[in-house]
Amino acid sequence: MKRYDREYFARWYGGPAALVTPDAIRRKVRVALAAAEILLDRDVRTVLDVGCGEGRWRAVLHRARPKLSYLGVDGSEYVVRRWGARRGIRRGTLGTIGRLGLRRRFDLIVCSDVLPYVPTGELRRGLGALRRLAGGILYLDVLTTEDEWEGDREQWQPRSTRTYRRLFAEAGLIPAGLHCWVPRERAPLLAALERCG
Repeated sequence: MKRYDREYFARWYGGPAALVTPDAIRRKVRVALAAAEILLDRDVRTVLDVGCGEGRWRAVLHRARPKLSYLGVDGSEYVVRRWGARRGIRRGTLGTIGRLGLRRRFDLIVCSDVLPYVPTGELRRGLGALRRLAGGILYLDVLTTEDEWEGDREQWQPRSTRTYRRLFAEAGLIPAGLHCWVPRERAPLLAALERCG
């Protein structure tokens, strides 16, 4: 069983050999915030970060928008025990997000570097739940079998671009470019050329 413990996060996110660097996270945050704020025509106020790990997006988001409300969700016991209270992280997974009792919609939903490790049934449930919670943009970065990449291959679920596009469409999500997706009912807020599908 794969363990998302201190050693895992140190290997992939910490130290000089990390593949997910602070600079890369800052760039992703800037893209996600800008996309959500263009769509909403205001600053982002609420963020849901699913599979947040140690909550590395949180500090970058708060530097950019100090008043925003951040909720992280992660399945790692280590993360919740160590960082939960301090960083606003609660226990849950993509597949259980619909059962966590979340009532409000979020301006920005982040699920970064997570989806390729989730079995298809859980992915379908999770995407549907995320769409229902989305009040703005969903930032869902995914690498497919057509991409060349280095990183964690343990429990990676090889899926094609076509498969992801189908799964996202089934969940009612419209592509908006640069890993951003919009719930179908909010698609009219996008200009015709912003819709990438």
